[in-house]
Amino acid sequence: MAADGTRIAYRSVGTGRPLVCHPGGPGRSADYLGDLGGLAADRRLVLVDPRGTGGSQTPVDPGTYRCSRLAEDLEALRLHLGLERFDLLGHSAGANVALAYAAAYPSRLDHLVLLTPSRRLTGAPDDLLTVAARYMTGEPWYPDAVRAAAALDAGDTAPGLEERMEPLLYGRWDPTLAAHAARGAATVNPAARDGFHDPGLDPDALRRALAALPARSAVIAGERDGVTGPVAPGVLASWLPGAQLIWLPGGGHFPWLVDPAGTREAIDAALRTVAPVDPL
Repeated sequence: MAADGTRIAYRSVGTGRPLVCHPGGPGRSADYLGDLGGLAADRRLVLVDPRGTGGSQTPVDPGTYRCSRLAEDLEALRLHLGLERFDLLGHSAGANVALAYAAAYPSRLDHLVLLTPSRRLTGAPDDLLTVAARYMTGEPWYPDAVRAAAALDAGDTAPGLEERMEPLLYGRWDPTLAAHAARGAATVNPAARDGFHDPGLDPDALRRALAALPARSAVIAGERDGVTGPVAPGVLASWLPGAQLIWLPGGGHFPWLVDPAGTREAIDAALRTVAPVDPL
């Protein structure tokens, strides 16, 4: 239960040390994360449905969909789980929630993992089509996906454009990935998506707050991920003291689907770093 009485749902997959996972979207439930390429074999994944998505309750105040408020929901979850400290992973826009939580509650984290994080806070350019042109021109779906992306950029609202450009987000395309994209899109709450971005979350203030973060941190980026792009991962890693920057060759925005073993190994490597020790 969140501080304002909104019920926040989560589900646990696997056994072992918990890893709280916040999905992106924004406005998506955590279902699309699956078990992060088999990571649940060694960890207990605590998969959070942000307010208004999945099994979580729709808040009375739509203003509470904003990113910094979702970070407060993570603190309520920590208290509910009875964890003094924990490991936190944020995917895509969920990385912004994870960063906001780390800035507000730095002493509560042992490890912070940003998986193909949003570029929004960094000011990095939109490189979706640039990355696609670098890596995907030989794919049979590429011309149509690029046309759809260009139409969306131009403000076209014709039905089906978002579905047609989806292959650019994955880096490759097949029926399994198409089904994943369709399932993920079906879980989006438009109000939660539109209310997520937080004008009060100042990147400079956030960067200063994170400068002394004691948690071990890592940014995991996909080579073919035009959503995050090639610039934002390095910027975010520079905000986090001693952060690892791990690149996944061939990885798109959902790298655990394309290379589950490589993604699992990267997350494992991030979580294997020695956690901070509380001072005596």
